[in-house]
Amino acid sequence: MKTLAKWSVDDYHRMVEAGILHGRHLELLAGEIVEMSPETPIHYTTAKRGAKYLEELLSSRADVRFNGPITLSNSEPEPDIAIVRLPESSYKDRHPTPQDIFWIVEVAKTSLNKDLDIKAAIYATAAIQEYWILDLSSKQVIVLSNPQDGKYLEEHTTGEGIITPLAFPDVSVFVNRLFL
Repeated sequence: MKTLAKWSVDDYHRMVEAGILHGRHLELLAGEIVEMSPETPIHYTTAKRGAKYLEELLSSRADVRFNGPITLSNSEPEPDIAIVRLPESSYKDRHPTPQDIFWIVEVAKTSLNKDLDIKAAIYATAAIQEYWILDLSSKQVIVLSNPQDGKYLEEHTTGEGIITPLAFPDVSVFVNRLFL
């Protein structure tokens, strides 16, 4: 059995800077360069509207990043939405790292298994405290929290009501607004 070469974040950055990966929609996941699934219109629209809604709720409290990379120890995924610490100017020379991240949101239709398995393990290993998956098929939000040993120990799924982010206990996120 052959072993694939694993790439470091620095290797990945050098390939990007050299133009080797130009024109390809890729992300680094657990040391592997992975082709990203094409975004359907509903996926893109849900992610964009969700980011705008969260920007309204978190104005002047957090930077809400849309479809941008984050840098982890052996991965550089591009979550649909990342809620990170201010000031935004902190990220002019680097991407957000785990200590900058309040929580991550992924939108899933065809990528649900990847988001629940591979990305959840990557985010939990990076100790990202909260991870939401907007499941377009069921119109439900899967909220994962309490990362330990590469797994989230708590999982809650809801299709209605309010979610209160761990980092902002005074903020109420209406689930139905995430699926408009």
